[in-house]
Amino acid sequence: MATVLAFHAHPDDEVLLTGGTLARAAAEGHRVVIVVATDGLMDTAPDGDTPRLAELRASAAVLGVQRVVHLGYADSGHGPVLYPDPPDRARFARVDTEEAAERLAAVLREEGVTLLLGYDAQGGYGHRDHVKVHEVGRRAAELAGVPRVLEATVPREAVARLVKLVRVLMIPWRYDGEAVRAAFTPRAAITHTVDVRRYAARKQAALAAHRSQVSGPGRLAPVLRVLVRLPAPVFGWLLGREWFAETRPTAPPGPAADGACRPVP
Repeated sequence: MATVLAFHAHPDDEVLLTGGTLARAAAEGHRVVIVVATDGLMDTAPDGDTPRLAELRASAAVLGVQRVVHLGYADSGHGPVLYPDPPDRARFARVDTEEAAERLAAVLREEGVTLLLGYDAQGGYGHRDHVKVHEVGRRAAELAGVPRVLEATVPREAVARLVKLVRVLMIPWRYDGEAVRAAFTPRAAITHTVDVRRYAARKQAALAAHRSQVSGPGRLAPVLRVLVRLPAPVFGWLLGREWFAETRPTAPPGPAADGACRPVP
């Protein structure tokens, strides 16, 4: 059995890009771990579990995930301005890549991870925290000697079709057309397509667990509200496939690249 670790920027990202894959891996007997870089909050975090981390744990339980880890960073936010750090922790986009990679590598080594799921070079749609996940994930895999890295993405052509559908359905989703055209990965560069239609109901329930994002004022909230209300077969038709581009990290010499990590059959 493999140990699969999915590294994400914020709570709720784990569902949209990899929820079905994680549910499938767990159902097939693999150990599944989620690590999030940030707690999704812009301000000082309350003592104990934050609301969004609590939602993440509920989502993870639906998907069959055995462990959830927060690396300890704050959300960096959208837009051109990177706000000052809150007093209790640094914003993820501002931290040194090597420092964050060491934190993640410690979890990779502890778990004996054989497959790391990260993000593509664009960070999907270009969010600064998602781009940082790509950079930190690749470096951490090198440090820990993880033999396989799959970077979660979506075919760029499929995103263009989704935008057209949103327009037809008149869903009030604010987006930058130019950014959408450059987002994610061209289909020709995608190496793995995972059929997760059997796990669509779990994926939808996991998404619904992120209540603050579904019911909140965020840019994606109108789309999320539509998705969680869809009949399960329709949800599966729309989000029943997940895509990855494989990259093979170069493991450094020494103890970090020992034989504890084995390729996934």
